[in-house]
Amino acid sequence: MGSKDIFDEEDNKRIQEEYNSLINNLLRCNNPGDRELIEKAFRIANEAHWNMRRKSGEPYIIHPICVAGIVNREIGLGAKSIAAALLHDVVEDTGYSLDDIRKEFGPKIASLIDGLTKISGTYNKGSSSSMQAENFRRMLLTISDDLRVILIKIADRLHNMRTLDSMPENKKMKVAGETIFLYAPLANRLGLYAIKSELEDLSFKYRQPVIYEEISSKLKHGEKKYYSLINKFSLPIINKLKESGLVFDISGRPKSIFSIWKKMQAKNVPFEEIYDVLAVRIVFEPVPGIPEKTTCWNIYSIITDSYLPKPDRLRDWISRPKPNGYEALHVTVMGPEGHWVEVQIRSRRMDEIAERGYAAHYKYKGDNTPETELDKWIKQIRMMLENPLEDPIEFLDEFKMNLFSSEIMVFTPKGTLVSLPKGASALDFAYEIHTEIGNKAIGAKINYKLNPISAILMSGDQVEIITSDIAKPEKEWLSFVRTPKAKEAIKNALKTESTNRIQKGMEILEAKLAELGVSPNTEILKKIMLSYDVLNKDELYSGIELGTINLENLKKIIRKSPSKNVIKYWELKLLGSRKEKKDEEEAKEGKIDPSSPFLLRENVENAEQSYEIARCCNPIPGDEVIGYRSPEGSIIIHKPKCPVAIRIMSNEGNRIIAVRWAIHKLVSFLARISMTGVDRIGMVNDITNIISSELKVNMTNINISVKDGIFEGTIDLYVHHTQDLNNLILKISNVKGIDTIRRVEDFSDEA
Repeated sequence: MGSKDIFDEEDNKRIQEEYNSLINNLLRCNNPGDRELIEKAFRIANEAHWNMRRKSGEPYIIHPICVAGIVNREIGLGAKSIAAALLHDVVEDTGYSLDDIRKEFGPKIASLIDGLTKISGTYNKGSSSSMQAENFRRMLLTISDDLRVILIKIADRLHNMRTLDSMPENKKMKVAGETIFLYAPLANRLGLYAIKSELEDLSFKYRQPVIYEEISSKLKHGEKKYYSLINKFSLPIINKLKESGLVFDISGRPKSIFSIWKKMQAKNVPFEEIYDVLAVRIVFEPVPGIPEKTTCWNIYSIITDSYLPKPDRLRDWISRPKPNGYEALHVTVMGPEGHWVEVQIRSRRMDEIAERGYAAHYKYKGDNTPETELDKWIKQIRMMLENPLEDPIEFLDEFKMNLFSSEIMVFTPKGTLVSLPKGASALDFAYEIHTEIGNKAIGAKINYKLNPISAILMSGDQVEIITSDIAKPEKEWLSFVRTPKAKEAIKNALKTESTNRIQKGMEILEAKLAELGVSPNTEILKKIMLSYDVLNKDELYSGIELGTINLENLKKIIRKSPSKNVIKYWELKLLGSRKEKKDEEEAKEGKIDPSSPFLLRENVENAEQSYEIARCCNPIPGDEVIGYRSPEGSIIIHKPKCPVAIRIMSNEGNRIIAVRWAIHKLVSFLARISMTGVDRIGMVNDITNIISSELKVNMTNINISVKDGIFEGTIDLYVHHTQDLNNLILKISNVKGIDTIRRVEDFSDEA
């Protein structure tokens, strides 16, 4: 260890300051022994990480101290969780073992550390397509033991995102992609709204820095204006609330950068046209003897006496809380100077649950409180985790889908309410009621009309399932169910049926061989499998039971003398493919330096490594891009916001590489622009003249339609760079009659 690795006085002072900040601002640590436990955990962690530094150069122990601070102050967990956060990297990165932790701190903290320690070995590496996905799956297994592991993991990820600057570019992309794909939705699902928003913003900052900076500077530029508007808006409400005798806090802020960008994308409008950038929150102290729900509606009434509400923007999450326990009343009203303002109305209890999520939710939960949607969701995840054979990427996609933020409410024939994810089918509903009803389902009456079991349900539907004793699950069912409960039940039923089929097929074959006086052995089975061109015994037995393999020629097959060539061919067929695959993978693995961005040049034929443009997001030079090194060897170029790219970053982050455009003057890229406007004679001619004559851009497809004097159209054209496209958009926007013109980001060039 070089002299620069040894901690100096400055380092020790910084460590002590960070620790003092943690210990002097503790929440919920009032039990005797809490401080001693934290002190002991810090002492051991500090000793274990002594003279270790992070990539940024700061002492490593700063990271566990900061994670412990987030766990306590931002999530609201107690002393055991703080101790586990301080020790979370000790087993993985230092000489301490889990047994040492168990001896020092007991089984509870040891099991938390065990859940937090990344897998050092491998899991079923031959069949597992992504170690990254498998690590996440393993971590989620701890849900069945203790959800605090996930909460500490989220705190760990939040601190890593706050300090991501010191990482190399490809590592930043991997971590940022994983964060938006899984950690932010997970924080949201567990009700950690403040953390979820920060994770989204930080991920966005690293995945799309240019757009992030643009929105950020526009928000900063308008900061004074926003706060004066919020003050102007709040004044009449404050006076009326004081008159009513309520004790309350009122605060205002612009919305998060990521949520503004999402709205810009969804509505295809610029920043200036987002109507509810401002949000005001009213948090009240409950009034003795008056239900919180009543006080929420009273405050709603006070607000709408002063300002007109937008009828379609009322969100009532107090009558029916969100699945993660979130309760509040949201109303959007027309504020001063024609600005829409969203107002969130919450009690102190609701506010703590909204900010601290799961931890606060259980603080307020009594022994007799009915099972919440969050409890039900945790049960669902446990059910998903019970199938260890499932491919981790498949599991991850399913898990991601079950972090649903939008849900629907449907009714049973007797009026009981059932929550399902958006896009759920009648079959999902059947399995939600009971596994046997799902297995025997043949149709559904939705609002008294007969429908197939694949029919997609809408919120408010009343559903009755029609069953039959002869019905059984089909493989196709998996394509139209959404819930883990339905998927697991169908897979289990299919697995049971397959096992029975294999058993029956084996019995049929053994009986036939017995008739011929032959006892089954490896050599005989090899001959039979080769004759029927099947690769394994299960396929053979299954085919026999189904009748697709006819055993009439069995006698002839058995009598054939074994040929050496046949055996060699057989061995090649079974074993050769593995070697070929390995050689192929080794040959295709390109040598790329991860520390510097890979340059996307024009002369692809002469480049050391070929690349191709992803058709899902069609990036062009000038766009922010990332590279995915595919198993086939080529580099596929995606935009960082492309859903396919985000999924890849989360599942195969080790294949993500930093890329940068070189100058492109020869090769053109396909782009699409979309326009609307008021139609007039000669307009199309004016537009095409600008494209072809003035700017010499090659068009491939024009699609324009006119209805009631309003025209809409798209044009596909080839450009060298985003500058060309922006120049073109600017020129066309000046054409008389053009109202809006924009680039279409996501389209497929398949005609």
